[in-house]
Amino acid sequence: MFELTDKVAIVTGASSGIGRAAAKLFAEHGASVVLAARRRDELESVAAEIAEAGGSARALAGDVRDEAYAKALVELATDAFGGLDIAFNNAATVGAMGPISELSADDWRNTLETNLTGAFLGAKHQIPALVERGGGSLIFTSTFVGHTVGMPGMAAYAASKAGLIGLTQVLAAEYGPKGIRVNALLPGGTDTPSATFKTPETRSFVEGLHALKRVAQPEEIARSALYLASDASSFTTGAALFADGGVSINRT
Repeated sequence: MFELTDKVAIVTGASSGIGRAAAKLFAEHGASVVLAARRRDELESVAAEIAEAGGSARALAGDVRDEAYAKALVELATDAFGGLDIAFNNAATVGAMGPISELSADDWRNTLETNLTGAFLGAKHQIPALVERGGGSLIFTSTFVGHTVGMPGMAAYAASKAGLIGLTQVLAAEYGPKGIRVNALLPGGTDTPSATFKTPETRSFVEGLHALKRVAQPEEIARSALYLASDASSFTTGAALFADGGVSINRT
C-alpha cells in the first residue's frame, strides 16, 4: 500500500533533514526521485546514496524562490523519468527570529518568499504535470507553529507556514476533480541541521513541549510524507496532517 513503484517524485530541501530522509525513503519504495536544494555537493551525495541502494535519482541545485528553477525541476522529472506523480515541497527556512518590532522588511520577505512563495512557484509548475499523469500527490511541509501554538519570536516563519495550510485547502478544492490530492504535513520539533535547539537546555525545553517528551528524527517525519505520497492516503486531501509528537495537544 505504501509502494511508489513506477512513480516519479520531486523533493525540495532534499540535501539534508526531512527532505533527505524522504527522498531516500521514496526511492526505497520504488519512486524515481528528482532532488532539489541549493547545495549541489550535498544533493549529489544523496543521489549517490540512492543509486548505491539500487534506486534512481537526479539532482538539480537551485533556489526555490526562482520560478525558472521550479519549471526546470518539472522538466527534469519529465525528461529523465517520463512525468511527475508526487511533489513534496519541503524546502524552508526558519528565518530571522525576534520581536516583530525588530524584524526587518527584508528578513520578513526572505522568509515568506522561501517558505510560501517558493511552494507556490513549485505547485504552479508541478500541477500541470500531475494533471497530465491523471492525478497525483502534492505535499507541503507546514508546521504547528502559528497553527495550534504561538511561538514568540517566530512571526515570519509562522505566517509563511500557516499560509501553506490555506494554499493546501484551496488547491485541494480546485484540483480534486482532476485526481490531485493536496495535503500539508505538520512536523513537530525534528532533529535536523536547521533545528533551533542547539544547546542541552533548549533541546530539553523543546522536548518538554511534546506529549512524547522527545523530538523526532527526520526518518519519522519522512514516513508520514510517504503515507501522503502513496495510495494509502487515496481519500486524504485538504488535510493538515500532524506528525508533531503531541505538541499541539500538550499543555503540561
